Amino acid sequence: MIERPHHVAWVRRLLSEQPVVALLGARQVGKTTLARQVARSYGASVAFFDLESSRDLAKLADPMLALEPLRGLVVLDEVQRRPDIFPTLRVLADRRRGARFLVLGSASPGLLRQTSETLAGRIAFHHLDGLSLREVGSRRASDLWLRGGFPRSFVARILGASLRWRRDLVSTYLERDLPQLGIRVPSTTLLRFWTMLAHVHGQILNWSELGRSMAVSDATIRHYVDVLASTFMVRMLPPWHENLSKRQVKAPKIYVRDSGILHALLDIETMHALEQHPKIGASWEGFCVESLIAQLGARPEQCYFWATHAGAELDLLVVAKGRRRGFEIKRTVSPRVTPSMQVALHDLKLDSLDVIHAGQDTFPLARKIRAVSLSRLGDAA
Repeated sequence: MIERPHHVAWVRRLLSEQPVVALLGARQVGKTTLARQVARSYGASVAFFDLESSRDLAKLADPMLALEPLRGLVVLDEVQRRPDIFPTLRVLADRRRGARFLVLGSASPGLLRQTSETLAGRIAFHHLDGLSLREVGSRRASDLWLRGGFPRSFVARILGASLRWRRDLVSTYLERDLPQLGIRVPSTTLLRFWTMLAHVHGQILNWSELGRSMAVSDATIRHYVDVLASTFMVRMLPPWHENLSKRQVKAPKIYVRDSGILHALLDIETMHALEQHPKIGASWEGFCVESLIAQLGARPEQCYFWATHAGAELDLLVVAKGRRRGFEIKRTVSPRVTPSMQVALHDLKLDSLDVIHAGQDTFPLARKIRAVSLSRLGDAA
């Protein structure tokens, strides 16, 4: 088991501030394991309920009767299976000396709308991504890139087993998990669309072109993307706009969030196959974007990309704490300052611009611009 002390510390901090904490993330990303790590360090009595277990569902037939006597920490796993529990949690959360509730879910707060509405002012959210470079170490960066951050995929003894696990996850997600969330899109249709997104990974979304390819409307394509985004399988990176005398790109970029799932959809099994694949550059860019966001602890509403129709662009812009930090991603060992970087630095009034590269060193390139090795991503934090 890979320890995740950073996430444990954050969840414990949130539990000290709010009576209910929602730990959200994709299926099989390690939420239950992390909840058990939090429970071990919590020091009080702990009660676990798995809402995929018929036994625990029977215990919660009357939620108030089952939960009201409990003290300490109460963990409710796969809470999206029982949204009717949220009104009970609201009542229990208002007690002065009651339990703290850690609820685990595989859908975004938007998809669990009843959670945020019922528990407004009483709940904090923490998102759990897959394993990060900080957790596995820079020596295993290539393994993490190829296999992705789902723990069982990453720790599989052989590559074939890792790939089979990821393919099984895709099938289970489409055929079982989405219907349980009330999403009625045929699994074959969504798999075809998801695979299509893998081939435009790292590109600016063209809704109409995707609609023509699938023979459906733009509105249907947006629905498909929303389904995958709200269940943490893809990331839509929104464009940043400045009041400039330049035409700026207004459509979002699309990424398959986990590089291992991307490679499974593209049928890439080995590092050799990845190095020969035409999507290697886009795959590396997406891996770096996700690694940076995780390292910085940036929220989705703080993350953007920027591009003009004249060709200037910035792969990632993080606007947080009154600062504008730019990141450009280059799969090279000898990064250089480009005119596009200078334009972004000037037009966006960046406080800094880091060029994430595949070499081993971190060094200055120009005023406010430095090269940062992916293996030393902590330097960018």
